[in-house]
Amino acid sequence: MFRQYRPIERGEFIVIGVDTASGGGDYTAAQFLSKTKLDVPLVYHSPITTTEFTNLLVPVLEKIYDKTMIKPVVAYERNNGGAFEMDRLAAMNRLNKYDLFKMPTFGRENPPEAVQYGWTTSSSTRPKMLQDLKQAIDNKVIRIYDKETINELYSFVVVQTSSSWKAQADKGAKDDLVLSLGISWQLNNNLEERTLQQQYIPQYAGFVKKNWSLA
Repeated sequence: MFRQYRPIERGEFIVIGVDTASGGGDYTAAQFLSKTKLDVPLVYHSPITTTEFTNLLVPVLEKIYDKTMIKPVVAYERNNGGAFEMDRLAAMNRLNKYDLFKMPTFGRENPPEAVQYGWTTSSSTRPKMLQDLKQAIDNKVIRIYDKETINELYSFVVVQTSSSWKAQADKGAKDDLVLSLGISWQLNNNLEERTLQQQYIPQYAGFVKKNWSLA
């Protein structure tokens, strides 16, 4: 289900990180982070597959663009079918109202141009993603309204594995909302701000029907 905490405004640049799910009771989670205001006005969290979520997400992305007049940028976690869904999301972008995130190569001097859509969580990217998010929260950079997200953050712990220390959800707790927020924060850190002056506004944009709560 979608949980909205404030109206999304004209001129906002929204980035969306999605933690994917392949079924079996796992949750798909998405955090809609405003790079403009550094808060999270919209959250999605439900026990559905990411394939089902893509069908719900496309009209929401289009409505965000209709409201803000700035293309939102989205990244799925590429595991659990996320890579396939990023391709499907690209094919469904018939109105060209949103962009897909191209993941950069971290830790290399003069890295090649990014060509991989979405976000890959690996043994090298996961610690950086979570550390960057922790630093932003500790420094009160992001405003988080969603109670379930806050509860997950409180239940996130550091445990010792056979080879290292790892941050993860406590036993019996979920981490979907934390991971999707971490992806959103990486988009925030790796994308330049977008403004109305940089966007092409189609003539029909002012005549879009307002039939969803973003307005």
